[in-house]
Amino acid sequence: MADAASRLTALAQELLGEPLPVRVRAWDGSESGPPGAPVLVLRNRRALRRLLWKPGELGLARAWVAGELDIEGDLYEALDLMAGLVWERGADVRGGLRALREPRVRAAVKDLLKLSGPWYPPSPPPEEVRARGGALHTRRRDKEAISHHYDVGNDFYELVLGPSMVYSCAYWEDAATLESAQRDKLDLVCRKLALKEGDRLLDVGCGWGSMAIHAAREYGARVTGVTLSAEQAAYARKRIADEGLTDRVEIRVQDYRDVRDGPYDAISSIGMAEHVGSVRYREYADDLYALLKPGGRFLNHQIGRRPEKDESAYEIDAFIDAYVFPDGELAPVGRTLAILEEAGFEARDVEALREHYALTLRRWVANLEENWARAVKLVSPGRARVWRLYMAASALSFERNRIGVNQILAVRPEEEGSSRMPLRARAWKADASG
Repeated sequence: MADAASRLTALAQELLGEPLPVRVRAWDGSESGPPGAPVLVLRNRRALRRLLWKPGELGLARAWVAGELDIEGDLYEALDLMAGLVWERGADVRGGLRALREPRVRAAVKDLLKLSGPWYPPSPPPEEVRARGGALHTRRRDKEAISHHYDVGNDFYELVLGPSMVYSCAYWEDAATLESAQRDKLDLVCRKLALKEGDRLLDVGCGWGSMAIHAAREYGARVTGVTLSAEQAAYARKRIADEGLTDRVEIRVQDYRDVRDGPYDAISSIGMAEHVGSVRYREYADDLYALLKPGGRFLNHQIGRRPEKDESAYEIDAFIDAYVFPDGELAPVGRTLAILEEAGFEARDVEALREHYALTLRRWVANLEENWARAVKLVSPGRARVWRLYMAASALSFERNRIGVNQILAVRPEEEGSSRMPLRARAWKADASG
């Protein structure tokens, strides 16, 4: 009888209609596949059972998080080679496994059953979000989703993000390090908002306080930051106290829908809107519009996806929904612009930073890999594996133009129509008030 690796590669080719682009090493030590390619390591036959019960991305993710599946060699190369199978052929694979009337499919599944061992579904890894009920994007459900993602330990995020503690796309125009690129991004946002001494800034989804600190320290703004994460808020408050900025910055554990102390001169929302969801996005836009004074500026920094030919066919990414951002949704930038303008905003500038995010993610992956042993101790092996896979795959998604990230600068026009914007807006001068 052929060894496990040879049988697996043959079965994969039968089901997919093409050979696997990576080499396979099975639990019995056998190997098969193209020499010199990254190696897909199946440490345990449970990985096969996961794929049989959840064909496609979620089954692969569960095996990866559980440590039953690994990659030896260049992780980015392996993910890039397999991307077509996971993203482009995933539906075909799932459909093929259901089409048991086809003799070749029946034969392949039968052989996989023999290889996989006892026929029962392994329990999902403990890092997976359990089934959720009720309506999307209620206050309770959003708070639980935010807690799952952000309340995994500030020490862990320090390892990944570095000293800047900024969890969004950096700006790499002239920067040499991650820290300087993140500082440049925060400064770019402040300049686009034309912040000046005494301005009231609302930072929605303020994270660990980096934007609030930069705006207060460098521009003299009075900042209110809101987050749903208690751990983020505690960390941000300590940083603010250490900087001597408690008289200028307030951090609240508060839903953006409950902020009622406007008007603000400016609003920033950096990497937060992805959590809002399509059913709430107009509410988000309406609420922020109401909190902004006439003539005030709003900077929305948000990941976007490519539009679907049939938008009703859009599905939330299974791996990210189960392990990273529960209930997170991406929208095309055109739809985001339309909703902001429907709420009354005037869009004044859009800057695409897709390649910048790819560079940022690769730096975060490097930080995690360099501090792997400590990261595993701080969270769990499974959680660390989630983050390594998520960030590496996301870097490739930005590089291959599957997703992008955009800064939208919008204003709330004054009653007579004035935007209070300079004619040459892209100069982004801090003192430009029109």
